[in-house]
Amino acid sequence: MRYTLTCLAALSLVASLRADVTPAPLFTDHAVLQRDKPVPVWGTASAGEKISVTFAGQTLETTADASGKWRVDLPAQPANAKPADLVIKGNNTITLTDIVVGEVWLASGQSNMALQVALTYDAAIDVPASANFPLIRHIKIKETVSATPATTVAIEGSTWKVAGPETTGGFTAAGYYFARDLYELLRVPVGIIGSNWGGTFVESWTDADAYKTVPDNATIVQSRWAKAVADSPAIKAKYDANLAAWKAEQTAANTAGAKFAKPAPRAPQGARPQDLPSGLFNGMINPLVPYALRGAIWYQGESNANSERTKEYHTLFSTMITGWRKDFAQGDFPFYWVQLANFGNPAETNWAFLREAQTQTLALPATGQAVIIDIGNQKDIHPRNKKDVGRRLARLALARDYGLKIVDSGPVFAQADHEGAGYRVSFTHTDGGLIAPQNGLGGFELAGEDKVFHPADAALEKNTVLVTCAAVPAPVAVRYAWRNAPLAGLFNKEGLPAAPFRTDTW
Repeated sequence: MRYTLTCLAALSLVASLRADVTPAPLFTDHAVLQRDKPVPVWGTASAGEKISVTFAGQTLETTADASGKWRVDLPAQPANAKPADLVIKGNNTITLTDIVVGEVWLASGQSNMALQVALTYDAAIDVPASANFPLIRHIKIKETVSATPATTVAIEGSTWKVAGPETTGGFTAAGYYFARDLYELLRVPVGIIGSNWGGTFVESWTDADAYKTVPDNATIVQSRWAKAVADSPAIKAKYDANLAAWKAEQTAANTAGAKFAKPAPRAPQGARPQDLPSGLFNGMINPLVPYALRGAIWYQGESNANSERTKEYHTLFSTMITGWRKDFAQGDFPFYWVQLANFGNPAETNWAFLREAQTQTLALPATGQAVIIDIGNQKDIHPRNKKDVGRRLARLALARDYGLKIVDSGPVFAQADHEGAGYRVSFTHTDGGLIAPQNGLGGFELAGEDKVFHPADAALEKNTVLVTCAAVPAPVAVRYAWRNAPLAGLFNKEGLPAAPFRTDTW
């Protein structure tokens, strides 16, 4: 009897140590796999467990390593809209259904990428109409912070979602409209991986290993975080005291029957978990590696648009992109971003300098920028016109990655030459000529040696702009759209806006 009980206990222990085979989080029903590339499929199981993966008539086998990790690389497949099963067998069997093959893009950033289709101007039409696009799929990564690189992450709603009236309202709007244009022209399935979090810094999305390539910037980032952590208790204590005092005043006023309109003290930001350097990369990007994808689209920068962080953005953004490319190990995959829209005080320029940092990042290969200086909202940091945002991103991908002969950029500054008492400014990407459709060519400014900029007159002449200003008879610098919310009026004939620029380095 003792022997029997001992054996049963041993068998129970073995059973408890035996782990079911589990695929990585992106492998769920309705998934989109990247066409024309090897497709890594990976996950966990018991150490030494035999694993097989079957898809599209092919079966690959492997063995989980000592830590329980396994991976196979399915051979490259052409696009296929016919649903198929992906079967993973180990000690247990997992069958994923409705798997299609097409184009996969990672959509990341902060709140303007997270903003949902349901909140856009076009939601009333486009959400019901999305029933026509079941081959557009979206998967939403749960907001997750991790101090170290995680290998798994929760999925909102557990699976990829098929576009339709009940689901599309929750998709990233910029990502959905981007995907829809791709689908309508390519006619292949399109999958969008939404990994975004509002109000976050580029520092949090950057791989800690990538920081090693920019040690000076890494020191600044870590020092700022350490100070925020150290200062948080005192900041919270002060806020708690102010809030208690405010509540006491409110109670006293209510007791006396007096009107009380004093606003409550605003909660301080402090050291938020999502601000941890590399914390969002660890929690929300690393678990996606090495899923096969075509490229990434990005909408972020608002949180970094202040005097302290703007000057760092070019280096940090470039470092983030380079780090992601290294991690996914799929070469210099396309990386396209949205330049900040027009928003805020027209007299201020901090957003202009952040836009410049974004433009400078175009020095990296296979990058592109969607300029939206004309479709923002001066009073709303979350402009609701995301259809044009998605389309401008789609133009970049369609022209550069899919071979369509379309214009993908508005005018880009080429040079400024002195002419009389002004500057003649030339541009590239003037396809078909320059236009000023907004009843004026606003946005240009000139400055002399005093470095004081004045609004300038601008005239279109033979695909160039002649810029003059009576208040600046001897200009030394010209700027265009160099304000947080400029009245920028220069476009090409495709209706794409000119990118902001300056000739000074002040």
